[in-house]
Amino acid sequence: MTEELDALETAANPDTLKRVVIEPVTRVEGHGKVTLLLDDEDRVRQARLHIVEFRGFEKFVQGRPYWELPVMVQRLCGICPVSHHLAASKAIDRINGVTDLPPTADKIRRLLHFGQVLQSHALHFFHLSSPDLVFGYDDAVSHRNIFGILDDHPDIARRGIMLRQFGQQVIEAIAGKRIHGNVAVPGGVNKALTAAERAALGEPMKEVLEHAKEALELARRLFLADVDHSSRFARVDTAMLSLVRNDGALELYDGGLRARSIDGGAIFDHVPVEAYGEHIREQVKPWSYMKFPYITDLGRDAGAYRVGPLARVNNCDFIDTPLAEAARVEFRAFAEPAPVQSTLAFHWARMIELLHCAEAIERLLADDDLSGGELRSDGEMTHEGVGVIEAPRGTLFHHFLVDDQGLVRRANLIVSTTSNNRAMNDSIRRVALDELDGRTLTEGLLNRIEVAIRAYDPCLSCATHALGKMPLALELVDHDGDTIATLRRDVDGGVRRSV
Repeated sequence: MTEELDALETAANPDTLKRVVIEPVTRVEGHGKVTLLLDDEDRVRQARLHIVEFRGFEKFVQGRPYWELPVMVQRLCGICPVSHHLAASKAIDRINGVTDLPPTADKIRRLLHFGQVLQSHALHFFHLSSPDLVFGYDDAVSHRNIFGILDDHPDIARRGIMLRQFGQQVIEAIAGKRIHGNVAVPGGVNKALTAAERAALGEPMKEVLEHAKEALELARRLFLADVDHSSRFARVDTAMLSLVRNDGALELYDGGLRARSIDGGAIFDHVPVEAYGEHIREQVKPWSYMKFPYITDLGRDAGAYRVGPLARVNNCDFIDTPLAEAARVEFRAFAEPAPVQSTLAFHWARMIELLHCAEAIERLLADDDLSGGELRSDGEMTHEGVGVIEAPRGTLFHHFLVDDQGLVRRANLIVSTTSNNRAMNDSIRRVALDELDGRTLTEGLLNRIEVAIRAYDPCLSCATHALGKMPLALELVDHDGDTIATLRRDVDGGVRRSV
């Protein structure tokens, strides 16, 4: 990160500056806003991404029986509930002393996760980001949306709909529902797939693979159409963090932690997930409910890192499905040996992963272990469990401590979007300096800020758990809309009450 961007976090004398607010940030999951402070010459002096909703799952799961966690925490999100369900389940496995699942349980969970990543990537790329990428940032708001894509490029829209629908069908077949289903239990799963269910899911696979290949080609083509812009827009250079398999392959469900530096060198590699706390810390700032994690090996100031498709495709040594591996090789040739740092390259990497998921689903559906009989393993109960998984948006940490009665006493969640928080803020500052500084602001120019945020596919509601620093305000309003009383907790912890 540069001093130039760091200087835009906190402006001197903010009360003397003009305020521009983008609220809400659109086409993302959750609620957030961006504030820009400008001087009299329209020079940007401060730029911040604020997360303005508070979820607090780390607190209200405390006191609950640990076996409820996989069902409870998936209510964090309606887009990636499977990821939270599985991350919590992996933590619960450890609390139950289980380190190895039966093959059927392991593969059922993996299939479920591939379906989750596929549908989420399709939703983001086609429904949320493609209007900007296809029509341009300055296109009319009334046209720059999914309905514009449907009208002008129905083939693209149909492709996105079909891919997301297939991913949801995989989820439904395994978990019983497309959203907030329930299949993972301590030490395994509660059902296998029948041969008929596998055959039904396999029927559209040829079409799914074709759509996935076309989606990848679209993302690649859009990036390469203006390489100079794609490479520099919202660019920030950071370390990359992800899980990798023991042999260095791309891994979405399990593995060890790998972090690489800005130049591609190893910071740490194959670290057991239980040791994440030795390498990652979280900072809290008073203007956002979202925390700011950093890699301790690099220090607080230089320790920003990114997670998600960009990090995973950069970090892995190979992808174990042939079509996605060929795409990875081409992608990495852009910057090798250093990581590809372009923020807009998230979209290209995301479609490489979507194709990998389609290939992996096809391979798994042919595996008879999916219809096996042994569904659970048992172990001896412990008091702590860490579950880490690669959610669509990046590495997701669930860490729980329980007492002798099995009640949760402490919970720590580092959600994918949280890990990207500092980089997202620096990306919007990069855009502010490159695109907005000293100019009369228009909707199209401001949309560039949102384009930078959307590249990360943030899930803002998933990521908001910091409590204790950001001000909280409560208003009591009567039936006429008049405020009767207010209660405010300030940054310093002081409480003010007025009637």
